Formats: sequence, C-alpha cells, structure tokens
Amino acid sequence: MTTLVFRLRDSGHLPVVAGALCTLVLLLIGSMYSRNFLSADYLLLQLQIASFLGVVATGAMLVILLGGIDLSVPWVVTVGGIMSTAAAGWWGDTGALLAIPFGIGCGAVLGLLNGIGVAYLRVPSMIFTLGINAVAQGLIVLQTGGFAPQDRATSAMHVLATGRWVLGLPNALLVWAAIGGATMFLLHRTTLGRSIYAVGNRERAAYLSGIDTRRVTLLCFVVAGACSAAAGVLLTGYSTKAYQAMGDAYQLPAIAAVVLGGTNILGGRGTYLGTVVGVVMITLLQSILSVMQIPEMGRQVTYGVVIIAMLLVYGRGRRHAE
Repeated sequence: MTTLVFRLRDSGHLPVVAGALCTLVLLLIGSMYSRNFLSADYLLLQLQIASFLGVVATGAMLVILLGGIDLSVPWVVTVGGIMSTAAAGWWGDTGALLAIPFGIGCGAVLGLLNGIGVAYLRVPSMIFTLGINAVAQGLIVLQTGGFAPQDRATSAMHVLATGRWVLGLPNALLVWAAIGGATMFLLHRTTLGRSIYAVGNRERAAYLSGIDTRRVTLLCFVVAGACSAAAGVLLTGYSTKAYQAMGDAYQLPAIAAVVLGGTNILGGRGTYLGTVVGVVMITLLQSILSVMQIPEMGRQVTYGVVIIAMLLVYGRGRRHAE
C-alpha cells in the first residue's frame, strides 16, 4: 500500500486519486441528507452547474501554472455576461448572432491587459489583476449605469447553457468538455504547453533556454480572460439575465478547485484532470453546504481553509528565482 502511494505521488496522480475518493465520500454524505442526491437527474444538474465553475477554473489553472494568480475573475465574468447581452441590444438581429463572441472577446481584451501588465510591465499578478477587476467594474457601471441596453440572454445563450442536445447531456457540460479537451491537448501535446510548465518551474531558466516567457504569460492571461467571460455568457444563459457582480461567487471556488486538484499554487506542476476532479468536489461541497443550510460566510471560510491547506502541502520549501 505504501509503495502504491509513493508511486502515485511520484507520477503526480495522487491528488487526482485522492480527489476521486473524496468525491465518493461527498456523494455518500449527500445521500444521507437527500435521497435524490444520487439520482441521475440530480447528478446531471450538478455537472451542469459545475460546468460554469469548470470553465473559469480552466483559465485560472493556466495562470496558476505560471506561478501567478488572477483576481480579475469576478468582473471579467460579469463583463462577459453583460456585454454579450448588450451587443444584442445595440445591434438587433446582427447583435444576437455576435453576442456570444463579442462577450468572450471583451473578456479576452481584459485578459490581454492583464498579460501586458504582468509580462511586460512586470507588475505582480495579484496586484495588477485586482486593479483590472476594479477598472472593469467601473467601466461597466459608467457605460451602462448599472443596466445593459438589454439584460436578457439571447435564445442562443439560453440553449447553450440549458439545452440538452446529445444523449441528454447538458450543453454546458459539452462546452466545458470541449474547452477541457483543448486545454489538455495544449498542455501535453504542444510546445506552448511545455513552455507554460517551464515558466512555472523557473522563469529565469526558461528564458535562458530560449522560451519567450513574456509571450507565454501574455497568452495564458488572454485565455484566462476569455474563459472567465465565456463562463459569464453561460451563466447569463442559465439565469436568462445578466446582472452586476454575477461573477463574485466564482473567485475563491475556482482557485480552490485548481489547488485541490493538485496544481501547485506556486506554479510548474499540475494536471487538468486534477482540476476537473477539484471542480466536481467543490460543486458537490457547495451542494451539501446548501442542503445543510450553511451560510455564505461559512462557505467562503471553507474555500479559504482549502487554499491555505493546499498551499502548505504544495508550497513549502520551494521558491522561485527572481
């Protein structure tokens, strides 16, 4: 048994296996509070809800693999939702067709600003992304007065978030699966993916080996911004309406899901499969806490404890070269 644990740890799959076991435990605990917890319909609903967090966590993982952190998630999610519906209000039928790509594009632009600040201006990611979060909030309030020209989701957004076209699976889950598959291919089958791990392990060494570290950092933040905005589009379609601060509930859970899945919060190590497991665990945990009527404050404390615990597990004894 001990040998197996060491082998799993050395292969990097121990967090995935541990997370899968914890997921089973959460399912058993949930079934004790509700008989419907293990029903197929309820589990599909949980996977549909997990898809929104999963899309956000995808971008968050890329940034964390670099050794950075993206604190602009709340209002980039909001920008994606509000600007996608606003496009339909501005441009009529044409806007309805462009709503989804326009909302995601706005998130990518904010991610581009984050990347420029972190990669080229060398501002710490925590500080710069927090600033962009505040800027995005201010611009949305200034431009819309708190209300978009149209705050209702388009029919395409609603179908994308709530429809079930293939084998009864939620469309949102299929979107997350497509994004996840592309991310796994990126990380494990491309030069860019290997460069991301190299930068996260030691940026100076990666630079000396010929990697354009600034370009890699910039691209990761652009993808992170696009992912957050895409989650905002899906969330708007799910709730049928865009509203302010709709992304506030996703910042800590996204980080917690990534580090819970075994991604080193200091960068350089982690697998997307682990992030998937972490997202499912966080979603089930949210569901159980909701059934137990734990207040929001208690949930935030839980996510904070998870992040601190995983930082202690993965972050001790490792420092980056400046």
